[in-house]
Amino acid sequence: MSAPATPGFGAGYDGGEGGPRLGFFTDTSVCIGCKACEVACKEWNLVPTDGPLALSGNSYDNTMALGADSWRHVAFVEQPGRDAGPRWLMSSDVCKHCTSAACMEVCPTGALFRTEFGTVVVQQDVCNGCGYCVPACPFGVIDRREGDGRVFKCTLCYDRLKDGLEPACAKACPTDSIQFGPLEELRAHADERLDALRQAGVPEARLYLRDEAGGVGGAGAFFLLLDEPEVYGLPPDPVSTTRDLPGLWRAAAVAAGALVAGLAAAFAGGRR
Repeated sequence: MSAPATPGFGAGYDGGEGGPRLGFFTDTSVCIGCKACEVACKEWNLVPTDGPLALSGNSYDNTMALGADSWRHVAFVEQPGRDAGPRWLMSSDVCKHCTSAACMEVCPTGALFRTEFGTVVVQQDVCNGCGYCVPACPFGVIDRREGDGRVFKCTLCYDRLKDGLEPACAKACPTDSIQFGPLEELRAHADERLDALRQAGVPEARLYLRDEAGGVGGAGAFFLLLDEPEVYGLPPDPVSTTRDLPGLWRAAAVAAGALVAGLAAAFAGGRR
């Protein structure tokens, strides 16, 4: 399968073949924590279980984080409420399918590639398990599978997209918290939803990774949150971990050129 060219940092993505870039908008204000998305993801993609089904001790969160065997993670955040009861914040997290995808940029084998839908996918038959992509991800999404060594993450159900179907998690979500479609349409809908919540007296509502001007150049999965990103376990100001590499390479090239010139001058002076 051919991989369209990677868009530059901060650039939009037209699908590589003229189609719209597809992605997720997750509206956490209507998430009920049912975990239907987690189950649907595992069932459709044949993702292994994370071990015996048990609570982690951290509220009702039994998966705790994204990883090779958890491509969807429903966060449960319990806070003191305004009244006697607690306030619950719930959010289904997933790979962000960044515009500036550092994981793809550091992959030495081309196992990570961008699809015609603008999503980032791992080809397991090409992955050599080097793990370079693991620390490159600013969200801690990618991980190597224990006993296998290769990396795994959300594919945004690439096989379903090719057949004109929506991803399994969005299909299974009973409240439409996970919404799928062309990113431009999702962004417009997210803006309307944010305005509605603020007019309804929810000033803490905010959009996360909605804008292309962010540190990862935009994302194929963005969120409406009801608190600071850190509360949900998300970095507040994520940046591409490879953003400084071009400047570093240029500086290295200049330094190498100066070193060669100095050695040549010293050698010429010695001969005289």
